[in-house]
Amino acid sequence: MSNAPVDKGRRRFLTVATSVVGAAGAVGVAVPFIASWNPSEKAKNAGAPVEVNIGKAEPGQLVRVEWRGQPVWVVRRTPEMLASLEAVNDQLRDPNSDEPQQPEYAKNLHRSRKEEFFVAVGICTHLGCSPQFLDQGMGEYVEGAETGFFCPCHGSIFDIAGRVFQGVPAPYNLVVPPHYYVSDTTILIGEDGGQA
Repeated sequence: MSNAPVDKGRRRFLTVATSVVGAAGAVGVAVPFIASWNPSEKAKNAGAPVEVNIGKAEPGQLVRVEWRGQPVWVVRRTPEMLASLEAVNDQLRDPNSDEPQQPEYAKNLHRSRKEEFFVAVGICTHLGCSPQFLDQGMGEYVEGAETGFFCPCHGSIFDIAGRVFQGVPAPYNLVVPPHYYVSDTTILIGEDGGQA
């Protein structure tokens, strides 16, 4: 041990300097740690609304997009497709869309905001398979409908408004996601905003 006098000024300086460096280090570690709790940009984008340009969709055509990791279909229905909707009402499980898995604006015969365009999540309500769009040949599975959706996994059948037929495994109509028309040629899927 030394008998030299203690330099209190130097000791105070070293204590303050060490405290400042330690605090800066703690902040440097805490900021990225807390920031890691926020969702990533990829996760934010996965739940973000999706714009769909329907301006070039031909009558009878199905347009596929992805929203929240799920396929979403937009079908531009022909007058013949729309006319077939009432013909199959007595064969449907929920013809008036009374089950609560869709927005209020889907509780009509055509299950859409605009008759011509049908928007639905392309996942069967039975076990989550993706049905096939049949633009013709649906009569092979059900009388009175030439177009609709057929799930090959377990045989569920839906009309061109996504309404499920009786006697098939699927318990509910296809889900209509929240959406609205930004303009005459653009649909925003993922929000129930105002109408253009």
